[in-house]
Amino acid sequence: MNPTVELNLALILFLPWFSILAVLFWLYPRQPRTPVRRAFDGISLVLATLLSGWGMHWGFLHADPHAGAIWKQVLATSVAYGLFLMAMLAAIALRVWWLSRPAR
Repeated sequence: MNPTVELNLALILFLPWFSILAVLFWLYPRQPRTPVRRAFDGISLVLATLLSGWGMHWGFLHADPHAGAIWKQVLATSVAYGLFLMAMLAAIALRVWWLSRPAR
């Protein structure tokens, strides 16, 4: 397998699922849709993707080589998915808190 594809396989395979989660995060709740909210959502998605990519590379490079070749992909996928979800849940919690504050 091409080394670049092997290193990024977890992200390639999870890209459709990450895209679905990203679109749902972007669309809901529908209001208020201010420029600040769009910027927050965009930054949150970029950070979640970057964190996931970093975790994927870390998992791939730090997997036990004696456990078998597939273990690198399993660990990379697990770490990438966990970090993406963690970042998105933190962004959702922050956005809910931010939107529930009384207007000033």
